[in-house]
Amino acid sequence: MQIRDTEVVTNEVEPSHDGAGGELAAREHLAAPSAGTALRFEGSDLPCGDLPLTARVEAAILLADRPISEARLAEVLGFVPMKERETEGEASAPVKETKAIAARRKAAVDAIRAAIEELNQTYAQAGRAFRIESVSGGRQMLTIPAFGAIVARVRGVKAQTRLSQAAVETLSIVAYRQPIMRAQLEAIRGVACGEVLKSLMERRLVKITGRAEELGRPMLYGTTPEFLRVFGIASISDLPEAKDLK
Repeated sequence: MQIRDTEVVTNEVEPSHDGAGGELAAREHLAAPSAGTALRFEGSDLPCGDLPLTARVEAAILLADRPISEARLAEVLGFVPMKERETEGEASAPVKETKAIAARRKAAVDAIRAAIEELNQTYAQAGRAFRIESVSGGRQMLTIPAFGAIVARVRGVKAQTRLSQAAVETLSIVAYRQPIMRAQLEAIRGVACGEVLKSLMERRLVKITGRAEELGRPMLYGTTPEFLRVFGIASISDLPEAKDLK
């Protein structure tokens, strides 16, 4: 994918003479977002830290194979330490989240959100076929609905992901009633749902979320992040109201 050149904004901030605090404020200065600008956020531990923030955010989201949150982007782009890091002799060790790191993480997230907004404005003005959308608790680059038929034909998605009527009914009940026991699900549908549930779990649309506090501790089922990704919604709360479906 070709990334268009953007104008570099170099808002110079004169370092304060009040000591380390003033120098930190100068290093972390963020240019105010405006149409056509190239946002910057200083202090990355990566060699590409001098590139526009919009370009760095775009590259990270484009290459991510699943939705990625703004907080995770702040770590990937080197603005704050990873919450877990590899250490010799240990699989991972938590990084202490100091007040300074927490404040910088929040500032980085705000800057990344502004960069995403600017990118989407640029895509819209250029008539591009994609946008950065909120999906499953993160951000992902998706084609806009108008191009759905083309994408389906090119990738064969329609044929590969088609669900049977029984699977659609079962998935709908799980989505709206989760967490739900298999017995409750079968009582609503009036038929056995074991094979359909198995099929939905194989597609990673449904998962076991726990056990009910009842005799025998039956398993509870709910939807997965993949369900949110496939249906293009950010969270379960974004599902349409049942009355609207009528």
